[in-house]
Amino acid sequence: MAALTLSASRDLPFIEGVRRQVDYWAVLWARTWRGVVVSSFLSPFLYVLAMGVLLGGFVDADPDVMEGATSYLAFVVPGLIAAHAMQTAVSETTYPVMGMIKWQRIYESMLATPLGPRHVVGAHLMSVALHLAATCGLYALVMAPFGIYESWWGPFLAFGSQVLCGMTFATLVYAFSTRLRSEEGFGVLFRLGVFPLFLFSGAFFPVSNLGDVGGSVARLTPLWHGVNLSRMFALDNVTWWLAGVNVVVLVALMLLGWRLAVSGLTKRMLS
Repeated sequence: MAALTLSASRDLPFIEGVRRQVDYWAVLWARTWRGVVVSSFLSPFLYVLAMGVLLGGFVDADPDVMEGATSYLAFVVPGLIAAHAMQTAVSETTYPVMGMIKWQRIYESMLATPLGPRHVVGAHLMSVALHLAATCGLYALVMAPFGIYESWWGPFLAFGSQVLCGMTFATLVYAFSTRLRSEEGFGVLFRLGVFPLFLFSGAFFPVSNLGDVGGSVARLTPLWHGVNLSRMFALDNVTWWLAGVNVVVLVALMLLGWRLAVSGLTKRMLS
């Protein structure tokens, strides 16, 4: 039966396969949007106020040190939004993916139709993209009156970089989740991956403060590329060749994650 399903899915266009799942994801969003508002916006927003406004009042911000920011709030907000995009993407592609594979077995029912793994992965990741767009967009609207953005186009490019950063992590972590047999591995991912990245990828302080070796390691992480893009666009302090490198790295990792996610779900569900 698995072989027949996979064969039939090859004839179903990708967009059509994703469209057939819109109703499912719409119902899921309708049932869970209140929790999304609290976990993905209200709590992080209060965190931004605490770190950027209250703590930031005690920080002497030198634009030469703070990558062009005239206040700690202006420095920390673009980085925190990018870091929160990472956290949102990880939360949407860890336990939810395992649940649909192992506990609720929703993917099994989806793949019993003409849908194939690429359709299922695509629809799930598009739901994550919508979640990221809503979260980052709300942040941009709320923080704009605080004078975070130095140009009219800054919020739009910063928003795009934040969503790109989140989707890079979404595809990579999705690929990881499809290959994981026990949820205990998520604890390792959060402790050794997400938390260190959140703290040491430039969201709270310039990575140059980590020293030559630490700064070089931080610049190799996907989150630093997202934070750097978000901050450069927000502060209108763009080094365009570096922005190009940031975008290329994130897009390359996202495409790699997509391939690994589709292959991982195919092996897990149809082998």
